[in-house]
Amino acid sequence: METRPLLVIGNKNYSSWSLRPWLLLRHHGIPFDEHRLPLDTPRFAAEIAQWSPTRRVPALRHGEVAIWDSLAICEYVSDVFLSGAGWPADVAARALARAASAEMHSGFAALRTAMPMNTRRHRPHPGLGADVLRDVERVLSLWADCRARFGGGGDFLFGGFSIADAMYAPVALRFASYGVELDAGGGRAYVDALLGLDAMREWLRDAAAETESVAATDAVP
Repeated sequence: METRPLLVIGNKNYSSWSLRPWLLLRHHGIPFDEHRLPLDTPRFAAEIAQWSPTRRVPALRHGEVAIWDSLAICEYVSDVFLSGAGWPADVAARALARAASAEMHSGFAALRTAMPMNTRRHRPHPGLGADVLRDVERVLSLWADCRARFGGGGDFLFGGFSIADAMYAPVALRFASYGVELDAGGGRAYVDALLGLDAMREWLRDAAAETESVAATDAVP
């Protein structure tokens, strides 16, 4: 299939779900076209239905293929453009990476609600409830487990950058934006590795240049 994929995304400042497949594509140098629809705007309301049956971003078009879920897009990118290398090669590592990604995809509701993604925010959260702290602790514990078991070959959860890292990249941004305390080793080193990616730096530069401001939560894409 020769057609370049088209990725439909929301604001780079706010749209955590959009970041995930965008980061995977950009990090691996896969050519793609980007169509940005600012969230909570008349333009978004007018256009999104032509791209996504759920009226949410991200959405991917590649020839006749249409996908409207972030994890499914990452899976497709891995299969079509990376020969499956979006996941770790080791069977046990790949199973854990899939489980960690699925947990991110469906869980951590308290963390999402209390700390909506806002890359331009740089101040501590005034107070995190017990349910949010449990989510934070679970994320850090999961990161530590992945790194301890399979991270020896690089800076990321399974050594090299994988779909699991793309799934947790918005959480790293949240931790940085809201001043979540991280240990000098594991959690901090992993967040620094994600934020140091060239692709992540590009995303943040673009986000800083955006002019829109919305009351963003993960209730919007």
